[in-house]
Amino acid sequence: MNTLSYRTVSANKATVNKEWLVVDAEGEVLGRLASKVAKLIRGKHKPNFTPHVDCGDNVVIINAEKIKLTGNKWNDKTYVRHTGYPGGQRTLTANELFGKSPSRVVEKAVKGMLPKNKLGSALFRNLYVYAGGEHQQEAQKPRTINLNDIK
Repeated sequence: MNTLSYRTVSANKATVNKEWLVVDAEGEVLGRLASKVAKLIRGKHKPNFTPHVDCGDNVVIINAEKIKLTGNKWNDKTYVRHTGYPGGQRTLTANELFGKSPSRVVEKAVKGMLPKNKLGSALFRNLYVYAGGEHQQEAQKPRTINLNDIK
């Protein structure tokens, strides 16, 4: 038996095939959208997925202002940050954050589903979120993808 035929192939920066994808967030539920986009950014949908390498795709999300939150999450879901000073904890509800920047709600949801390390920071740079239907990545010729086709 030839043992060389059973080698595990590990992807690296040179062998990774990255694509540009466009996702339309209109009418999508925030958490389900974010988990599927995080899977695309991470590269888990590809057969050559390697956990320690950025082998995912670049994802452009359009129509972030038309997402949905189920239940009473618009008022109950809170985003907590700290200024760095004593007593400097600040909170915003999902409705308040959405009023300031609709794309920030989607960015925070996707970022929370990525690894909490240097690789996660690098992967987050592959995400582009736009509130409206226009985006600036037309030169990359992105392919439109339907999230319902992803498992």
